Amino acid sequence: MPSTHRRAVFRSAFLLSGITLFAFSLRTAVASLSPLLHLIQRDLTVPATVIGVIGASPMVCYAAFGIMTPAWTRRFGLERMTVAVLGVTTLGLTLRACAPDAPTLLATTVLIFAALGTGNILTPALAKRYFPRHIGTVTTMYATMLSISTFLPPGVAVPLADAAGWRFSIGVWAVFALLALIPWVWQLIAQRGENADAIADVVSSRPLRRLGRLRVTWAITLGFTISSAIAYTGFSWLPTILIDRAGVTPDAAGALLALFGLVSLPCSLVVPLLVARMRAERVLFVGSCAPSALGCLGLLLAPSAAPWLWTALLGLGPPLLFSTTMALFGIRTRAHPTSVALSSFVQSFGYGSAAVFPLIAGILHDMTGHWDSTIWILAAASVLAIPAGIALGRQETLEEQWERRHGPWDSPQ
Repeated sequence: MPSTHRRAVFRSAFLLSGITLFAFSLRTAVASLSPLLHLIQRDLTVPATVIGVIGASPMVCYAAFGIMTPAWTRRFGLERMTVAVLGVTTLGLTLRACAPDAPTLLATTVLIFAALGTGNILTPALAKRYFPRHIGTVTTMYATMLSISTFLPPGVAVPLADAAGWRFSIGVWAVFALLALIPWVWQLIAQRGENADAIADVVSSRPLRRLGRLRVTWAITLGFTISSAIAYTGFSWLPTILIDRAGVTPDAAGALLALFGLVSLPCSLVVPLLVARMRAERVLFVGSCAPSALGCLGLLLAPSAAPWLWTALLGLGPPLLFSTTMALFGIRTRAHPTSVALSSFVQSFGYGSAAVFPLIAGILHDMTGHWDSTIWILAAASVLAIPAGIALGRQETLEEQWERRHGPWDSPQ
């Protein structure tokens, strides 16, 4: 094998490891904390208000900082922003593990979530920039890492804390963020000799308001919003719903919540490839409605008959939509600057909208004393995936759709 080819293969593998480790670090900070709050409270006396703010902050930070990411990326470049995000994440995870009191715990957690809100936008753009011909495969890899990082940290958090203390248990994940940082620091150094215009071509990114005029943008956004609303409401309230309606024990409810997250793994492995190779996004959007709606109906009509089945069905819809959306960020854009803008638009609007669903669920329960209204809302949300799938329209990029209707994408319109 010629040395030039070997270097190219090594570079691709090195950057691919950077993308997958980056994706893994996007969820570990969230998933590793909540199982340990009872232990942390013993040492730091964390008020319930602080716990509530920590619980609400991920989606708020994802929305707020995600919308600012395109402007930062245009100014500093994709790779520099990646290095900055991973550096802040590593530092934040380390400082949080050393937090001496509740305010520091809250401040470092918000710092981490702010960085991860930017990181959510950058990951699909990195895949689009460095692996434009392998979007399906790379999306499968980082979507799978996202799934693993959702259910692995809660499973090992308590054993790690029992063995080495809660500070080690929440701080050990900084190692993965640090490892993800290495390939991108190396890439920045390697770019020094390259043409500056080629490195900073993200500057030509079209404004977000242009995306808002395209139907396909709103279709993808609606799918992502539905996915986030069902997923985060489930992670917030599903154990309580199962205990109240199905009569399961708290331990069984915890196991069922793990099942709710685990069903996302096969979707992460299969869905991006179906989108990339078979262009099945419309089928997947429409098809995601059935399992979630059936899961909701099961919880309404016969909750104690098969709670594991209703949980698995309810948990299957969100990852179908989420994995499809992740793949569309690369497939439905011509270049990575547009991928950054689309990812920012969709995730910021989606997370911001979905953040109200867990809150509404709690308010409705307090008002009515039961969970029927919440379950009906989730069922109705899942049905909205059907018109979203239909609205995806023909299989063309956002730039092509714009040019068909409004003229050249690069025109100052």
